[in-house]
Amino acid sequence: MHLNIDADSAVAPFDQVRLQIIEQVRSGVLIAGTKIPTVRALASTLNLAPNTVAKAYRELGREGVIETHGKQGTFIASGGDPTRTHAERAATQYVQELRNLGISDEDVLGFVRSALRGAD
Repeated sequence: MHLNIDADSAVAPFDQVRLQIIEQVRSGVLIAGTKIPTVRALASTLNLAPNTVAKAYRELGREGVIETHGKQGTFIASGGDPTRTHAERAATQYVQELRNLGISDEDVLGFVRSALRGAD
């Protein structure tokens, strides 16, 4: 895994780490099951504070991009694409919220179709 941190960038270093890992997952450079460096190792390599890398890893974990297996280390998750994972979670949450309001599945689909037509 090769990352470059631009100290002059307006993007925070933790976000640069996060975004570059996501891009490497999307492009296939990092595939499911790939072990990634420890927080301390990556922080040392990039000359960043360990807390900066830890924050990026926490976000990546929440997004489903990486998963930690205790003492075995941290790996690229099998879910892979965080954008798709986020979209799937959002869709599930939307359906749950509408069902809680008593809206039928047929009406939920109608709302989605209307939203898609309106987004054109």
